Amino acid sequence: SDVLRKLASALGASGVAAGAFGAHALKARLNSKPGAEANWKTAVSHQLFHATAILALSALSSASSGDVSKDKLVASGGDFAKAGKMMAVGSLLFSGSVYCLTLDIGPKKLLGPITPIGGLLMIGGWVVAGLSS
Repeated sequence: SDVLRKLASALGASGVAAGAFGAHALKARLNSKPGAEANWKTAVSHQLFHATAILALSALSSASSGDVSKDKLVASGGDFAKAGKMMAVGSLLFSGSVYCLTLDIGPKKLLGPITPIGGLLMIGGWVVAGLSS
């Protein structure tokens, strides 16, 4: 799926940039706040890991489109695509909210609840991917 490939590429590139930014430009700021560096690294690692998973789901989605086995359609690739989209939105919400919370950007009352919603979407993406055929 082109959409998933582009989402994976954007998440991967921005994840590498966020990791480098945190390790260099933000190093002093992150070290001055207890737990901030660890939180930043968690957000980066989740973002990069899910970018890789989304790229794999893109390939699975494309490969399974129209496959026929035993006279029936195995999969349209839609379930893999759905899983990838869930992971992409989840990664954006989870990592994005952690980045903002770590840098004290935005309202904590709004961003705090967004983090677990993003996490649930990433988990849901894994479940959907696992149940896809």
